[in-house]
Amino acid sequence: MDAPSPRSTRYRALADELREAIGTGRLAPGAALPSLRACAAQRRLSLNTVTAAYRLLEDHGLIEARPQSGFYVAARLPEPQRALRGAPSRALGDRQDDLAAQVLAAQGRPDHLDLALACPHGRRFYPADPLLRTTRSILRRHADVVSRYALPPGDALLREQVARRARRLGMALPADEVVTTHGATEALHLALRAVAREGDSIGIEAPAYFNLYPLLRGLGLRAVEIPTHPRHGLDVDAVARLLRARELAALVAMPTVHNPLGCTMPLAAKQRLAALAARHRVPLIEDLVYAELQSADPPEPAVKSFDRDGWVLACAGFSKTLAPDFRIGWLHAGRYTPTVQQLKFAMSGGESGLLGAAVGRLLQDGGYERHLKRLRRLCQSQVATVRGLVARHFPAGTSATQPAGGFLLWVELPPSVDSAALFRAALAEKIVILPGEVYSAGARYRHCIRLSCCREIDAAFLAAIETVGRLAHAMTTRRGNTSPTRRR
Repeated sequence: MDAPSPRSTRYRALADELREAIGTGRLAPGAALPSLRACAAQRRLSLNTVTAAYRLLEDHGLIEARPQSGFYVAARLPEPQRALRGAPSRALGDRQDDLAAQVLAAQGRPDHLDLALACPHGRRFYPADPLLRTTRSILRRHADVVSRYALPPGDALLREQVARRARRLGMALPADEVVTTHGATEALHLALRAVAREGDSIGIEAPAYFNLYPLLRGLGLRAVEIPTHPRHGLDVDAVARLLRARELAALVAMPTVHNPLGCTMPLAAKQRLAALAARHRVPLIEDLVYAELQSADPPEPAVKSFDRDGWVLACAGFSKTLAPDFRIGWLHAGRYTPTVQQLKFAMSGGESGLLGAAVGRLLQDGGYERHLKRLRRLCQSQVATVRGLVARHFPAGTSATQPAGGFLLWVELPPSVDSAALFRAALAEKIVILPGEVYSAGARYRHCIRLSCCREIDAAFLAAIETVGRLAHAMTTRRGNTSPTRRR
């Protein structure tokens, strides 16, 4: 592959710098950018380099050209202002599972462009070379690692590193109490089996990680949806009311960088949630799978950091930050640790010794932290770009979250747009999106979609976002609305 030309490097560097300034708010919506000639003179760049950078930002919906005036930072999308849990809804029956199955089937088609999968795609998102070197080194020095059964609780170095990194989120986790798992999903499964029995009611967020619904049903548990605000997270007042009424056997929540909303609960709300769990002696399973991708520096602490009596079970994994195929997760189960250790052995035995050792070594040598710093900046940039594209191409009345981290964007469309119909229309164009109805047992999110911003934003990606926006426009027009003008 040819090396990028100096001009290509320079214009992309300028575009990245301006994109970051827009994403962090240092360049506010409506702010004027220097003229092409002024920017070229200030930065000692050629006019062609600056023109290419501005054109790239315009293509991504982050700036707009105004005739006879110049370039300006494009208007931002409004954010959703309320939790939709209380909105009128109807039961979906099997429709939720059917939609999720259709999305999964579409994601397996190589000729489709996937805007739905919450899994980074491309070498920029993963430390592929350090992983390769580390794995090779382990195989060279300890070739017998592949000839032994790995037993719970998992690789000792990895568990030590998990405990060390947990301190960044305020958690004091003894390494010998950490259990490695087959990804974060198995950690959730183990935690639920440890704290609940068939017929119990489990409080979950609404919208919630959609895989929770089949997981709960498979264990004979009933989901009780709790309102979740797109900026402030889980409604702790609603949790308190349910706990006073003794309606919940346990809670499952993502208080830090929520999927799909991207929000992080305020610190006081996290403290109160931990106190409620302890007071009512109700376990809280805290899913921290996106917590290391939060934008805050230093990072916001986990709810587990306020747990004194072992009622909070913390779990996470590395597939979002390190490598999708390294299905390595972990669980600290608090007072339920002995039960989880027994369940883990009975369910699936131990995790891969090779993969566990490779992840542990990468965490130990500092490569993981360097990678995370780059990944956080990349995610912020990607989300800002996709928000700009949605503002540019989607119909008036659209709003989108402003995530506190991660790479997911929750988009609320005008009420006339049915996201399941939009999913099917996009699928006909070989584009996969995630309709909001998979995030609730009711239909209250029928006009919402989730977009993943974790793949290369190339010409195909730009065209896909524009196509989805055009299809949404068509739905608002068919409903008899005035056709909104395309926003630039």
